[in-house]
Amino acid sequence: MARTALVTGGSRGIGAAISQALKAQGCNVAATYAGNDEAAAKFTEETGIKTYKWNVGSYEDSAAGIAKVEEEMGPIDIVVANAGITRDAPFHKMTPQQWQEVIDTNLTGVFNTVHPIWPGMRERKFGRVIVISSINGQKGQFAQVNYAATKAGDLGIVKSLAQEGARAGITANAVCPGYIATEMVMAVPEKVREAIIGQIPAGRLGEPEEIARCVAFLASDDSGFINGSTISANGAQFFV
Repeated sequence: MARTALVTGGSRGIGAAISQALKAQGCNVAATYAGNDEAAAKFTEETGIKTYKWNVGSYEDSAAGIAKVEEEMGPIDIVVANAGITRDAPFHKMTPQQWQEVIDTNLTGVFNTVHPIWPGMRERKFGRVIVISSINGQKGQFAQVNYAATKAGDLGIVKSLAQEGARAGITANAVCPGYIATEMVMAVPEKVREAIIGQIPAGRLGEPEEIARCVAFLASDDSGFINGSTISANGAQFFV
């Protein structure tokens, strides 16, 4: 019987690649998005993957959205907390709003996504929780105090959930991508992009599909003894 997977931020960029990789693995996939109706509709048309719109920063929206997914697609066995935003600024210029918006989506959004699904996973004695963190949550980054804090916090969530879920057959792991050739990265000026690539020993940006393959493995039965771990996929740019 096919498992049901939920991917937040799953209709664009890395999230879209993850959604498609899980579908190719045989999962029934639901992908969430925050606001781009046109992109979500196009993604569903091209892939056949259903999309659902809600704000992961709201517990009420998340709980209601998850209930709708489970009503239409069955209990969620795999959850990929991928949704994230940036509001970059040097710390001395960062506003409380910029701080809070990133906290709400990237950190609280993980709680809001996993918490409503967790009891069902415990009851069924199976679950895969995968959180998409970042290289900048591991090493920090200029003008990203807010973003780095949330992505480091996501790793703490994973390590704690792994300990709580292990006896119930639930694994919780993280993937920390480095710089990936997403629409956002490819939109930066070429000189900036070249400077980024110059810091990557592999000599190139990663591809969204390379992150998706990490997630697909962590979502599979083959990964059952891997719990509380972090896969760093960054072309040897940073080691933990």
